[in-house]
Amino acid sequence: QVQLVESGGGLVQAGGSLRLSCAASGIIFTINGMGWYRQAPGKQRELVAAITNSGNTNYADSVKGRFTISRVNAKNTVALQMNSLKPEDTAVYYCYATLLTNPDYWGLGTQVTVSS
Repeated sequence: QVQLVESGGGLVQAGGSLRLSCAASGIIFTINGMGWYRQAPGKQRELVAAITNSGNTNYADSVKGRFTISRVNAKNTVALQMNSLKPEDTAVYYCYATLLTNPDYWGLGTQVTVSS
């Protein structure tokens, strides 16, 4: 089992920045990749960014050039640096870990609110 704990959400004005972190514990050697999804009210959960153990990254088109995902602390923590935030970035952000490609474990989520 893998446990994920997110931190770093909050309220920020448009154009501002936030940094989300997700710490993994448990059988972390089984993790092949980590990343972030988000879900806004009334919308489906969508992939925001992902990173593999080898460092390959993938971003949603809507966040390219503004968000950066990285692995830290011997790969058991993933961070999401979010710059130039927009009101449409408002959502609950969920960290996930995958043993192969699709999410296998989820965090509880952290709220990000961007005011206009």
